[in-house]
Amino acid sequence: MWQAGFLANLEGSMTPAIFGMSGLTLSPEERAFFRDADPAGYILFGRNIEDRRQVRALTDELRAIHGREDLFICIDQEGGRVARMRPPEWTGFPAGEAFDRLYRIAPASAIEATRVNAQVLAMELAEVGITVDCHPPLDVRQPGAHDVIGDRALGSEPMQVAALGRAILDGLAKGGVLGCIKHMPGHGRTTCDTHKDLPTVHASGEELEVDLAPFRALNQTPVGMTGHLLFPLWDEENPSTLSKTIIADIIRGRIGFDGLLLTDDIDMEALSGTIPERAERAIAAGCDVVLNCWAKMDDMQGIVERCGTMRTESTTRLDRALAARARAEEADKAALLAKRDRLLGIEGAMA
Repeated sequence: MWQAGFLANLEGSMTPAIFGMSGLTLSPEERAFFRDADPAGYILFGRNIEDRRQVRALTDELRAIHGREDLFICIDQEGGRVARMRPPEWTGFPAGEAFDRLYRIAPASAIEATRVNAQVLAMELAEVGITVDCHPPLDVRQPGAHDVIGDRALGSEPMQVAALGRAILDGLAKGGVLGCIKHMPGHGRTTCDTHKDLPTVHASGEELEVDLAPFRALNQTPVGMTGHLLFPLWDEENPSTLSKTIIADIIRGRIGFDGLLLTDDIDMEALSGTIPERAERAIAAGCDVVLNCWAKMDDMQGIVERCGTMRTESTTRLDRALAARARAEEADKAALLAKRDRLLGIEGAMA
């Protein structure tokens, strides 16, 4: 049972973690824990989502706990198979592959379709109090790779991925939501699903430059996420999320990303050790915030105990990211969806 006051010595400090919740409403134990732990933010999953009224009540309660209107509340809402908010309550959105196909025959139309699609997506998130979408994936699709990325990818050519990724970020911003580029330094060559195992990427420096290119092009994005992959060329022992070398030299250095750096879900089986141990290593390696999705109270308590409070530079990045979130523009959702569908129909008309 969570004991109120556990963090009395840390009062006024923020835990470098984004936590999940167990259900449609907060339990009394979660409410007390979140009040004391003051995490950097929260993430919603299908188990937290029923309808608009319920999700809005949940996000309002999270804001009330902290007395912060501008709170980091995120979700994985890409479209296709990665969607926590689904029809019939919410709009169905296509996976990245649909925009990839259109780009190959009509790049300008694909960019506009991508932008308006993301704007509608963001409008639905903002309506229920969600401020950050863990989208877009900038992973360059590679032949023969595991399909954990697959149809989520925006293409197999890095500048196309960057162009469509920028359109997603622009559309999300118009809808009042921040995007999050992922999975640095690139997940497109994965040989397995990081939810289940640790992939080792045996690629040359020249090949890996292809993977870095979209992230470098969009390195001014305020929020980004790591991937749990081992790159022996850069670090023979530690996957990206836990590698000081990759975070400092590749993500912060060669990519030039200085935004808020989240881990991918720290619970994934690509990583070893207890959840609190993984979290401690990720923060020590240079990640700003640990993403812990599964609302297991023992794990969350352990993260608080091991990770302490957010570093000054991490707090600055979080504040800078939230300040970058624009007010949603007034727009006709039905008209935007009709425009998207008309543009996506170009591919079929030209087939």
